[in-house]
Amino acid sequence: MSTYQILSDYKFLKKLRRSQHARKETEFLRLKRTRLGLDDFESLKVIGRGAFGEVRLVQKKDTGHIYAMKILRKADMLEKEQVAHIRAERDILVEADGAWVVKMFYSFQDKRNLYLIMEFLPGGDMMTLLMKKDTLTEEETQFYISETVLAIDAIHQLGFIHRDIKPDNLLLDAKASFQNMNSKRKAETWKKNRRQLAYSTVGTPDYIAPEVFMQTGYNKLCDWWSLGVIMYEMLIGFPPFCSETPQETYRKVMSWKETLAFPPEVPVSEKAKDLILRFCTDSENRIGNGGVEEIKGHPFFEGVDWGHIRERPAAIPIEIKSIDDTSNFDDFPESDILQPVPNTTEPDYKSKDWVFLNYTYKRFEGLTQRGSIPTYMKAGKL
Repeated sequence: MSTYQILSDYKFLKKLRRSQHARKETEFLRLKRTRLGLDDFESLKVIGRGAFGEVRLVQKKDTGHIYAMKILRKADMLEKEQVAHIRAERDILVEADGAWVVKMFYSFQDKRNLYLIMEFLPGGDMMTLLMKKDTLTEEETQFYISETVLAIDAIHQLGFIHRDIKPDNLLLDAKASFQNMNSKRKAETWKKNRRQLAYSTVGTPDYIAPEVFMQTGYNKLCDWWSLGVIMYEMLIGFPPFCSETPQETYRKVMSWKETLAFPPEVPVSEKAKDLILRFCTDSENRIGNGGVEEIKGHPFFEGVDWGHIRERPAAIPIEIKSIDDTSNFDDFPESDILQPVPNTTEPDYKSKDWVFLNYTYKRFEGLTQRGSIPTYMKAGKL
């Protein structure tokens, strides 16, 4: 090969790279100029409902890509003083770019609502899975708890405390799937009331660490308490402090030294019991004080290959027919959350809109994957 040919090839490659860079820069500037709004998306189905809004499966009209659109009512968030909480959620989703946190592609707003456009995980959530099954085996529980350990640690590594870890917020993708009469009856009562609590403004205090309720402050260890409560629910069929009312649940959480007990008729290994009790204890004695490695080293996780955990087969396979399959979600009636805002309310919204400044966000690589479906579990917030 002559020197001339080598130089020619080098110049060609250099020219190609410049061309690709220019194309990428043009695309970035175009995306930056584009003002996204509701008109850019077609709403397909309501797949979730919460205290401050709902989640819909949507399709972006120009690309055909599928997303989950979280819609939050500004008025409700202002009334319940949740603006800082929602801002923190948005900031986590913007900063997180790893395997364990749901990816957010865009956020925008109008006079009435905030909108988060996130990746759609078709496996549903852990709450739905737990309601379908009485209990999980210890092997299944190990699978989900070990992955959630990594998800919580990923959030902590970003400098955030989640503070609201619960089954509703553990989302499943395509592959990560998710007695005695007294215990069985208690589990049935819990499941009967569970969804109502999830969608109410009161919510459920079942998974919240006692120190969060107190005025003395808390740190990231509160998330490990929540994981202990979830682990108990997986193995027993209901969380340890479940009651007829949120007020009674709160009382039980605050009196956890007397109320945290294992029903004798439900078999649970000593390793599992020990881990739950190490999670659900005083924050100064809680496992995780020594870092996430302390948790990983607990005997309950014996056999877990933490370095290749994403390659493990699903504990409970979930059937997904397509990337927009919603069969693992409940059916919800339509609502008026996307209706135009009447002119009479416009001044009131404008006067308070300053608290939602700089909420808009666009991820440059804002495209969902077509074809292959990811094979891991992600922890996010509904």
